[in-house]
Amino acid sequence: MAQIDKFSYDNGIVRNFALATALWGVVGMTVGLLAAFQLIFPSWNLGLAETTFGRIRPLHTNAAIFAFVGNGIFMGVYYSLQRLLKARMFSDALSKFHFWGWQTIILAAALTLPLGFTSAKEYAELEWPIDIAIALVWVAFGINMFGTILKRRESHLYVAIWFYIATWITVTVLHIGNNLELPVHAMKSYPVFAGVQDALVQWWYGHNAVAFFLTTPYLGLMYYFMPKAANRPVFSYKLSIIHFWALIFIYIWAGPHHLLYTALPDWAQSLGTVFSIMLIAPSWGGMLNGLLTLRGAWDRVRTDPILKFMVVAVTAYGMATFEGPMLSIKSVNAISHYTDWTIGHVHIGTLGWNGMLTFGILYWLLPRIYNTKLYSTKLANTHFWIGTLGILFYAIPLYWAGWTQSLMWKEFTPDGFLKYGNFLETVTQILPMYAMRALGGTLYLSGVFVMVYNLRKTMASGQLIKNEMTEAPARVVEHAEAKEHWHRWIERRPVQMLLASTIVILIGGLIEIAPMVLIDSNVPKIASVEPYTPLELEGRDLYIREGCLGCHSQMVRPFRSETERYGDYSKSGEFVYDRPFLWGSKRTGPDLHRLGGKYPDSWHYNHMLDPTSMSPGSIMPPYPWLIEDDLNTEYTAAKIKTLRKLGTPYPMGYEEIALDDLNRQAKEVAASLNADGVMDEGLENKEIVALIAYLQRLGTDIKPKPAAGN
Repeated sequence: MAQIDKFSYDNGIVRNFALATALWGVVGMTVGLLAAFQLIFPSWNLGLAETTFGRIRPLHTNAAIFAFVGNGIFMGVYYSLQRLLKARMFSDALSKFHFWGWQTIILAAALTLPLGFTSAKEYAELEWPIDIAIALVWVAFGINMFGTILKRRESHLYVAIWFYIATWITVTVLHIGNNLELPVHAMKSYPVFAGVQDALVQWWYGHNAVAFFLTTPYLGLMYYFMPKAANRPVFSYKLSIIHFWALIFIYIWAGPHHLLYTALPDWAQSLGTVFSIMLIAPSWGGMLNGLLTLRGAWDRVRTDPILKFMVVAVTAYGMATFEGPMLSIKSVNAISHYTDWTIGHVHIGTLGWNGMLTFGILYWLLPRIYNTKLYSTKLANTHFWIGTLGILFYAIPLYWAGWTQSLMWKEFTPDGFLKYGNFLETVTQILPMYAMRALGGTLYLSGVFVMVYNLRKTMASGQLIKNEMTEAPARVVEHAEAKEHWHRWIERRPVQMLLASTIVILIGGLIEIAPMVLIDSNVPKIASVEPYTPLELEGRDLYIREGCLGCHSQMVRPFRSETERYGDYSKSGEFVYDRPFLWGSKRTGPDLHRLGGKYPDSWHYNHMLDPTSMSPGSIMPPYPWLIEDDLNTEYTAAKIKTLRKLGTPYPMGYEEIALDDLNRQAKEVAASLNADGVMDEGLENKEIVALIAYLQRLGTDIKPKPAAGN
């Protein structure tokens, strides 16, 4: 007779992550809603450096991804893993360290990003000390997860656990690879890679952060919680095997589709396109496996709000994973890239897939660990309909805005001139769509508040079962059958599953990145391209600090509409000293790569003081602190020294005289401003002078042809 073990599940850690999910969901979405309103009402930037769109946008994305979704992942993993393995978590101490460490990281992000401490990398903006903290907490989570797997009482590893394993190892690789950087001081670093190489590594990370933080762990949660909520088995176990291995192999190749028509070599762009199109097969395999799990339970879907949330979530996943491959087709990408179409696409995934599945899990899970019933099914249904309408009102106007932007950017008159030569015309045209998007965000956030109230009342009506007692047979080592399928063999061996997953996800990354890093001819040099002067370098760091890259690109693509508007298309050799690269993802304002010399210094001064004085109707906020604050040159020498270590050809010892060059150039810019009537006292010492020096440098290392528009 098999030995029966009595033990308990740790529901306390699940409750903690559940509460953090709800809390940070409210915070992250509120910040996002503020950012949405700032695009309609620039005064909502509140006149503070810390609350401008450029600084709070990365705060919103980090809060939504790593605070809301991150805590949701850990909530679901800690609940499901214990029950799938019939074992308490390996270490209560590691569980607590993981929880409090993760919340500390989120608080650090909430403090540093509005203060302007950023590495400027999409979804990886946090500076190096926080990156190290993330690595430590993530390793603690991994040890706790694998420790639990190794001491399990259930020999078989269910499909959800495969996705948890692949998530952990891939995020580890991505985080380390994308955050190879050399510190300048406690809150400033420069990446090891520059220009085109940095762009490729960043979007290898950026796309796969979506894949392996926003997708694979949530697929694991889908495979556990949807069958539980529906009380039905997974539709096809064979399909889940194909879905898993195909997805983790193909996804890792797709990053370059974010860089189509840029200075990235064509071979890398083509690889990204091919594998992105292939992604639709495993992605839809997972979607269909989820939806078909509900076969025989569709009558319940009409009345059960939890299943409604899950159905919409999986449907949104299917929509987003169809649209993603479509957007990676070059002819479609030529329309979509840098427009709000991309923003709408991203939010179908985050609001629909991640948000709705998280809400469904919260409604299913919390009553169970509190040994009670959901306080109000009616309120949950209300939340569902408000949230669903919010998604529609959010995404549809952004698709409309994106198509409008692209059509206006590309339209020529019969005489061959740009019809909308003034970029601002394309901005004012889409303000009604931005207003509708803000309405959608308001609806969605209102639903979250309804959920918080409902869950709070639910918890108050019950009592947390902090340590849920249970029992299970002691684990018996299973012996392989003579004709056992290979996957049955690996499902019992977590270490082999980890190693196999690692090999599968490394193949694509190595094939794409290694040639760009190791073969110099993939990044041709241009003799006239020189490193930034000390003043320009400080100005570039101010540009990064203010989050200007959130609204402005620095990449002129080889389209007639862009070369006519901005000037010659961008060359890969122009970016060899750019750490980090600043090609941007969206144009709320015009591209800036050929901005240098286009306007006098005084234009830039007045534009930063009051954008509407130079561009009537502009939605850009003013930046008076750049004019009021003195430039901090304390770390200029350290920056020069750090960049030389990374390969920027500053002469040995140049850091000792860099400030002399900086002051000389600052006086020249100040004299130019004085000549145009700007007579502020101590002007040569202000931040604005450095920013102007940087802006006037952009695109001037080669001789571009003049542009017709702006």
